[in-house]
Amino acid sequence: MASLISAVVPVIDFNNKDLKQGTSAWDSTMKQMCHGLEEFGCFIALYAGVPPELDDAIFKAADELFDLPTEIKSQNVNDKPYHGYVGQVSIIPLHEGLGIDNATDPEEVGKFTKLMWPHGNDHFGEVAYSYSTKVAELDHMVVRMIFENYGVEKHYDSHVASKSYLLRFLKYRAPETIDQGDNAIPRHTDKTFLSILHQNRINGLEIKTKEGEWIGFDLPPNAFVVMAGDAIMGWSNDRIRSCDHRVAMKASTTRYTLGLFSFLSGIVQVPQELVDENHPLKYKPFDNVAMIHFYASDEGRKHEYTVKAYCGIETSVV
Repeated sequence: MASLISAVVPVIDFNNKDLKQGTSAWDSTMKQMCHGLEEFGCFIALYAGVPPELDDAIFKAADELFDLPTEIKSQNVNDKPYHGYVGQVSIIPLHEGLGIDNATDPEEVGKFTKLMWPHGNDHFGEVAYSYSTKVAELDHMVVRMIFENYGVEKHYDSHVASKSYLLRFLKYRAPETIDQGDNAIPRHTDKTFLSILHQNRINGLEIKTKEGEWIGFDLPPNAFVVMAGDAIMGWSNDRIRSCDHRVAMKASTTRYTLGLFSFLSGIVQVPQELVDENHPLKYKPFDNVAMIHFYASDEGRKHEYTVKAYCGIETSVV
């Protein structure tokens, strides 16, 4: 049973006008944010970069998308596991999801929109692209703070150049039984660098603390949960922990979540600055996308942290 205590997880106000590099506000926010990522694998961001009218429009777009026939939604396929359509799965009957890969590229958003609405739906495409780019701006600020906090600012530009974003529309229908609701999405860690989650007014996300306690969130309208994935856990040499989380549905209405998931192309390796006597190297260089494929295998799903099994120095399969 999860306790609904979001107070223990840092809540960071990114709307502070004084939040500029070199200021005390920036430094204190950076430290508080990284503390959240190290201790909980996540923090809550208050972010007005997505204005109310766009917020309303993206959830209406989600509703419109999921109303499409299953045979249309099933055309959303991707070679990368969990990037395309997921639905009608017996072990997670409440869940359905679709993904737009490279969602900050208007051409890719256009391709997805054309696939779902062959006769056109310009409004959907405009809303999805606008939302993705606005949330990506939050991601850039968070990553800049992370890199500055750990003294690896010189790697920031190359990191951003190697990054792509997957926008996933996630739906959880109301459960018919308590057991269904408790297991809407089983516990897992994301294979991302960062995941930025935003829900409608229906709660359900729960995270597991280091002490093994499950805690939930009662989130205000402009809140985003910024969550560490396995890729940043490996990149940071275990300074940041991947967030162990699940979804439990207790509401009697549909829950929608939007996830902007960031992944890295090429080979990811621990910066030399993050290796020292107190932090010996724990991970071999790894391919983020190949790690997703490993996770999708029978062997990969056995492990609590995929990155440790995939490229950990002692247990690597690479």
